[in-house]
Amino acid sequence: MKLVKHLANLGYGSRKEVAWMFREGRVTDAAGEVLYADDPLDHDNVRVDGEPLDPPSGLVLMLHKPAGHTCSTKDKGRTVYDLLPPRFIQRDPVLSTVGRLDRDTTGLLLMTDDGMLLHRIVSPKSKLPKFYEATLANDLRGDEVALFASGTLMLEAETTPLLPAELEVLGPRRVRLALHEGRYHQVRRMFAAIGNHVETLHRPQVGGLALDDLAEGQWRALDAADLARLFNTETA
Repeated sequence: MKLVKHLANLGYGSRKEVAWMFREGRVTDAAGEVLYADDPLDHDNVRVDGEPLDPPSGLVLMLHKPAGHTCSTKDKGRTVYDLLPPRFIQRDPVLSTVGRLDRDTTGLLLMTDDGMLLHRIVSPKSKLPKFYEATLANDLRGDEVALFASGTLMLEAETTPLLPAELEVLGPRRVRLALHEGRYHQVRRMFAAIGNHVETLHRPQVGGLALDDLAEGQWRALDAADLARLFNTETA
């Protein structure tokens, strides 16, 4: 792949815009020598305005999503893409969210431009548990742990019962929940089905991968060790 096309695919601009960056001498190697559009591609050795290139295709990142941001590129309000470098939304292949968190839900959101990996993560066959912590409007009534684990709970307007889910009671109105599927607004609808209401919802962990000390609104690229933890559900 030509260097000019590689930079365009990473979102640095259209091919015409990137070609102009080369003419302005903004693209160099690590030693500061000016590079040209037809030079051999050596991703790790390329600099734009003195800065290393963004991660190449195959990027997987973890974002600590704050409340008030949606996961849709079509939303007119704040989106999770506003928390990333602006050029990330121009990447080719497209950087997509792996599933979604609703506007008011905070926590761990994965994003990737690797379609096969995205499918592997969201596929029911992966059996990746997703962990949520919720505060409720009303006290627990006492039968929720057994009911959620039973595999018989039905959501409104659906005809298939939910898969068994593990509920841990943290307090009269605080719970930790592990889900093994990803239906629309599932946690909120589960508690609505039993007459309760979720006031706050946070996802600290997916599979064996946790937010740890990643601050709200921040992101980081994942490496091979992170992905190994993600699929190592024994650490969950």
